Amino acid sequence: MDAFNGILKFLLNQKTVIGYSFMALLTLGSERLFSLVAFKCPCSSENVVYGLVFLFAPAWVLLILGFFLNNRSWRLFTGCCVNPRKIFPRGHSCRFFYVLGQITLSSLVAPMMWLSVALLNGTFYECAMSGTKSSRLLALICNHRPKECWEELHKVTCGQTSMTATDNEELKLSLQAQSQILGWCLICSASFFSLLTTCYARCRSKVSYLQLNFWKTYAQREKEQLDNAFLDYASKLSERNLKCFFENKRPEVFPMPTFASWEAASGLHSFDQSQQYYSTLHKVVEDGLALSPEEDETTMVLVGSTHDV
Repeated sequence: MDAFNGILKFLLNQKTVIGYSFMALLTLGSERLFSLVAFKCPCSSENVVYGLVFLFAPAWVLLILGFFLNNRSWRLFTGCCVNPRKIFPRGHSCRFFYVLGQITLSSLVAPMMWLSVALLNGTFYECAMSGTKSSRLLALICNHRPKECWEELHKVTCGQTSMTATDNEELKLSLQAQSQILGWCLICSASFFSLLTTCYARCRSKVSYLQLNFWKTYAQREKEQLDNAFLDYASKLSERNLKCFFENKRPEVFPMPTFASWEAASGLHSFDQSQQYYSTLHKVVEDGLALSPEEDETTMVLVGSTHDV
């Protein structure tokens, strides 16, 4: 039992790595499915558009899904048309773009995985490049190759050129090699950029390593308990309302946060060393739930979550 608990604790501590690994496997499986089932290179002048669509369209969809599934996106934009000062508070107008940049970077993980896997496989790139009409690209691809390469490059992926089978296969392997080189360059660049941004964020951290770990633990526990509290209070409120409706009687007073409190607790958190609040909810509770109109208007300070300290 102790060994099982130790393994479970290790897996919970490594849940980010496990999540990224699962995402990578899912991306790999999706790319292979697209390549084998849906992708059929037309071997015509449409090769470029067709190949690029299969290369970049899924990446774009994954980017949009990343924004949709990121809770910070909705914390940032909910109600912003009603009160623009939520995203552009006085004295902190640029923080909106800072937070939007953080959300974008986190949403780029899945698209980068798709592009990396697709380029390493080489199928989409091979189709797209075989349809190029650029004289520079043709000179690069068909250098030291038969003259038919210049005229029949779009037929290479189908093996319908008048070149020999050996020349045709060598040309396909060359295109796949270019794709794989680009894929590894993308992986190396993304990894290095991720390391740089992480090091920069940690170097500018306002708290120590242990306090940062405590902060992350607190944020996780608060989120879990908040979800449970939502379910509990929503069940109690709905039960009271249904009971009063069917029994045709006046409801008892049910304690609920004020609109100002809901608004204040919905903002993204900003850490201040003079006041060690580990979340927006923590700050709202410590400062008191009653807000003046001016405080209510400017309560959202848009900076990163605990992961970006």
